[in-house]
Amino acid sequence: MRNEPATILGIDPGSRVLGWGAVRWEGPQAIKVVAFGAVRAPLDLKGGERLLAITRGINEVLARIAPDAVAVEEVFYGRNVQSALTIGEVRGVCLLAAAEAGFATYSYSAAEIKAAVTGNGRAHKSQVSAMVARILQMARPPRPADAGDALACALCHANRLTFPAAR
Repeated sequence: MRNEPATILGIDPGSRVLGWGAVRWEGPQAIKVVAFGAVRAPLDLKGGERLLAITRGINEVLARIAPDAVAVEEVFYGRNVQSALTIGEVRGVCLLAAAEAGFATYSYSAAEIKAAVTGNGRAHKSQVSAMVARILQMARPPRPADAGDALACALCHANRLTFPAAR
């Protein structure tokens, strides 16, 4: 079990809206929200220009938060292969930006994140959002929803700090 406090930045990669959320882990019973938000690339940007805008946005977040760890949600492959590839590019940009800045990176599947926050790896998005608000003692679920998903990712990593053998 870890003893020293840690700031964890969670990232929910998206090609239109990239959610981010940071928590401060001070022990199993002391997790607080630091900040959360979204990086939005202008819709008229395509390809490399879009990735560059996302990179600049995530670099600003990394510089502002200066996390001890960055947890990034893995790409979920559904029915749309093109969407998965695009989100994979965004995820790669996030991992690269964090690594270039010297931050440790970790990856978690959507099922791992949902299970860590709700106890159910198949929980609905609204259940995850409600539990994030409850765990972090927020008056209401975080908005945008992508930021709530990113906070859930950060909480998933915080669970690994509390229970390192679980990974």
